[in-house]
Amino acid sequence: MREIPSELIAQTVERLFWEANYILPPDMISLLRKGEKEETSPEARAVLESILENAALAAEGEYPLCQDCGMAAVFVDLGQEILITGDSLEAAATEGVRRAYDKGYLRKSIVGEPLFERKNTGDNTPALLRVRIVPGDKIKITAAPKGAGSENMSALTMLSPAAGAGGVEEFVVDTVRKAGPNPCPPIVVGVGVGSNFEGVADLAKRALLRPEGEINPHPQYSALEDRLLHRINGLGIGAAGYGGTVTALGVKVEWAPTHIASLPVAVSICCHANRHSAAVI
Repeated sequence: MREIPSELIAQTVERLFWEANYILPPDMISLLRKGEKEETSPEARAVLESILENAALAAEGEYPLCQDCGMAAVFVDLGQEILITGDSLEAAATEGVRRAYDKGYLRKSIVGEPLFERKNTGDNTPALLRVRIVPGDKIKITAAPKGAGSENMSALTMLSPAAGAGGVEEFVVDTVRKAGPNPCPPIVVGVGVGSNFEGVADLAKRALLRPEGEINPHPQYSALEDRLLHRINGLGIGAAGYGGTVTALGVKVEWAPTHIASLPVAVSICCHANRHSAAVI
C-alpha cells in the first residue's frame, strides 16, 4: 500500500487550476490554428486570430484566458493500492481549489446555495469531485474549470432505444443549433451515450478531456464523431456567431452499457478554450 499525503494532492490541484486557467492546452492551440487556415469567413477568421492572440498573452503574462474562471471540476483516477493520509480526498481537492483561486486572482463564481440566498462562497469552493477507482498505486488528477456560458448550453435526454443513431445525431445537432453563439464558439462537443441519467452526463464531461488525435477505438462511434462534426460545422454559426465554416473544433463521444429500455444521451458543450490540465502522482 502506497501512502500519499493529502497536502501533496492539495498542492497538485492548486497548480493544475493555475495552469488550466492561464495556459490553453497544446491540442486546442493546434485545432484553432487549423480552423484559422480553413475558415472561409473573414470575420470569423479574425475572431480565431484574436483567440490565439489572447492565448499567447495569457500564457506570457499569467493572466486568465477568460474572465469566467469556471466551476472547479476535479476528475480523479484513484489507484486502489493508495492510502491517502491526513485530510480526505475531497477536503484536499477543495483546499487546492481555494488556494488556486485566492492566490491566482481567479474569479470566484460559486454560490453556496443555488435557489434562494445565492451567496458567493468567496473562494470558488467546493471542488466538484469526480472519482474513479482504478488498478495501481498512482493518482491521476485532472483540473477542468468550466464557465457558465458553455455549461448552460449543455443538455441531456432519455431517448427510446428505437431512436437509434439517427436520434442521437439529431439531439446533438439540435442542441448545438439552439446554443448558437452563446457558448463562445468555436466549441468542443462532448457526447455521452448510455449508462443512466447521472452517468451519461459524466461520460459527456469526460469526453471533453480526451486529447485531440486520440481516435475512438470503436469504429462506429468514431464514424459518429465525424458525422456530427461535419453536420455541426454545416450549421454556419461560426466563431463568435459571425458565420463561417468552423463552428466546432471537435466532437468526442464516450459510451457505456445501459438498460435495454433506455438510450440516455448527454451533450456537454465547451467553449474554444476547453481548459484542462492533468498530473499523475
